[in-house]
Amino acid sequence: MTKKFLIRFFAVLLVIVGVSLAGYAAFRSSDNVDKNLVFADRTLLSGLWDNYKKIYWESGSGRTLDKQQNDITTSEGQSYTMLRAVWESDQATFDKTWEFTKVQLQREDKLFSWKWGQKPDGTYGLLTEQGGENTASDADSDIALALVMAASRWQNKDYLDSARDIIPAIWEEEVITAAGKPYLASNSLEKASKQDAVMNVSYFAPYAYRYFAKIDTRHDWNGLIDSSYELINKSIDEPIDKTKSVGLPPDWISLNKDTGAISAIQGSDTLTTNYGYDAMRTPWRLALDYKWNKDERAKSTLNKMSFLKNQWQENGKLYSTYSHDGKTVKTDEVAESYATALSYFTITDPEIASEVFDKKLRTLYDQNTNSWAGEMTYYGDNWTWFSIALHDNKLENLAADL
Repeated sequence: MTKKFLIRFFAVLLVIVGVSLAGYAAFRSSDNVDKNLVFADRTLLSGLWDNYKKIYWESGSGRTLDKQQNDITTSEGQSYTMLRAVWESDQATFDKTWEFTKVQLQREDKLFSWKWGQKPDGTYGLLTEQGGENTASDADSDIALALVMAASRWQNKDYLDSARDIIPAIWEEEVITAAGKPYLASNSLEKASKQDAVMNVSYFAPYAYRYFAKIDTRHDWNGLIDSSYELINKSIDEPIDKTKSVGLPPDWISLNKDTGAISAIQGSDTLTTNYGYDAMRTPWRLALDYKWNKDERAKSTLNKMSFLKNQWQENGKLYSTYSHDGKTVKTDEVAESYATALSYFTITDPEIASEVFDKKLRTLYDQNTNSWAGEMTYYGDNWTWFSIALHDNKLENLAADL
């Protein structure tokens, strides 16, 4: 390995380990659901949004706090808060969050540094000793989409102008070419590297690229939609580092820039091909593209993930982490894995979706306090909210009028 590769590899690893150490959300469930328990979907989502702000959002500064990691702030966390704020039509929270993101995280190239918090000397800023100045392409894309939707919801051109700066920067700094096709890499370090690119297919957001194409006409965003679907399907179909695949997308893969071949990332126990902390987001991203744009590729790709249906029907539960060949890696049940699987079921089997929601997710909500009944991580809170909102058709396509 070259010294340059090792530096890039460990920079990526710092991002992944930092996020993964946050852990999964605490989980409780019940097979005995009170069928008379009724609450309005809008009340549930709005109540959880208010509760989220009390716990994870610092109103004075506008930063999202990862309570499981010493109150650090990440570009991912800021992007999630911005998305939820625009869908909740909460402009005050959106503006405060965007202001912090813009002032503290935005780089000269218009992308966003990924990690900010308290330094060893007690001051606050980018955690550069942990690679905090580097980017995370999923957060950059989500921030850009949130700004596009904000421009539509609140009829404010300033938001759109900010998105116009970010969107071409994503392409120029984070989209690589492999075997002649464009792909969104996991960060801005991959573009200049001569090595295989570190890829995370759960970062792909084809629903957003359709609108990026209308804003940034200089780059082939529609081509990126096509290649994103191709790589997601390749990562699902191929055994990668196993003898077979059960049809689940992996957390991480390596992409050869010359041939387009994929492989497992070598030398890491963290960047694996498991279906877990990262990959569980892929069904949601595909389901949203189907909900918004009715791309049949989204539905056909989701249909390949029937392992989730089989596990539910056979065991009545889903575990947090499976290997690429379907072995159980972790036997814990977590809210966000049920929630993102809910997105898969919402598109492929609505009857099972209702069953999963009733038995595994609705029981987590306390209607008396409009909050989660148990402890939830910031990551779990966000992905459970996003998935319930998608299931209930509450994720309005505010970019459609571009």
